[in-house]
Amino acid sequence: MTIKLNQPIKPNLEKLTHYLAQVNDSGWYTNFGPLHQQLTKRLEVYLGVENLLLVSNGTLALQVAYKALDVKNALTTPFSFVATASSLIWQGIETSFSDIDNATYNLCPQQAKKALDRDSSIDTIVATHVYGNPCNVDRFEELAENNQVNIIYDAAHAFGVNIADKSVLSYGDASTLSFHATKVFHTVEGGAIIFKRKADYERAKRLINFGLGENGQLTEAGINAKLNEYQCAVGLTLLDEVDNILSHRAKLFEAYRCGLQAIVEMPEWHEGANFNGAYMPIKLKNAEQRMLVESILKEHDIHYRQYFSPSLDNVFDDLKVYSNKNSQELSQTTVCLPLHYYMTTSDVIMITNLLKKALM
Repeated sequence: MTIKLNQPIKPNLEKLTHYLAQVNDSGWYTNFGPLHQQLTKRLEVYLGVENLLLVSNGTLALQVAYKALDVKNALTTPFSFVATASSLIWQGIETSFSDIDNATYNLCPQQAKKALDRDSSIDTIVATHVYGNPCNVDRFEELAENNQVNIIYDAAHAFGVNIADKSVLSYGDASTLSFHATKVFHTVEGGAIIFKRKADYERAKRLINFGLGENGQLTEAGINAKLNEYQCAVGLTLLDEVDNILSHRAKLFEAYRCGLQAIVEMPEWHEGANFNGAYMPIKLKNAEQRMLVESILKEHDIHYRQYFSPSLDNVFDDLKVYSNKNSQELSQTTVCLPLHYYMTTSDVIMITNLLKKALM
């Protein structure tokens, strides 16, 4: 039996058809339509945030956030999905890398401070909540205040994650989400930006509509990054089920961590943060042990991914690198195991038993 690494949530067709009928009845298919407005409001309530702007994908969410905040020189993590850095480079933003913390796998505030001390022209830190594990948001808030820099969080993995009773999306000058089909909540393709300041939100809303204001007057050069009504229909359909989805994924995640805690390393989770079960990463002792695990998983038709590899400073080798030791190591020794809504606890137990047999 094949166990897939990920399997997108299938919208309930009866509910989806109900929303699609509303689109056809209204004849409003895009351009901030009724479902767009409804999904925006429901997500703000569900996530406990304000100034949420829906966009057509997670990469554009990053790019629009950079533009809205006038980012010119950014420091970011080499241990993330390629879009975190490539979206900066695509827009001609001067980009440099600083190392991650070897316990949390997130951008290290201490290393970021050293980079800021060496380059006063850096105006923005772009940090990823890797695997949905929140960064050290308090320390980054201090860095932002002391160095007068923006903080933008790539929160593509962090839908539904809170620190105590506060959404992780509330931190920073902006946080971005991906609603790609592989995420815990999706609109097939899509994303969102959550802004700290209303003025940044208003500018971004104009930017994603070609730079046009509400009166149709051009305010500045923009792009088309709007989320259409059909995709909003998928989001509204899945939002009705998202509590069950997150709960089940978190249960599988905890079962993995309980079963594997004695034989592999795993990220040290932010104290006070909940699990959303976005990914299941494990760290092996070395590349040889990683290849052993991969061969066993292949033998049993269990999908996996070396996520994230390579370290992004190896991909964009013409960029400035302040530090990268931990990212280089983790990119060679980290594997993500299968985790999705359609898996069972029995699947997790079977996989953990295979790894125990191989590694103990």
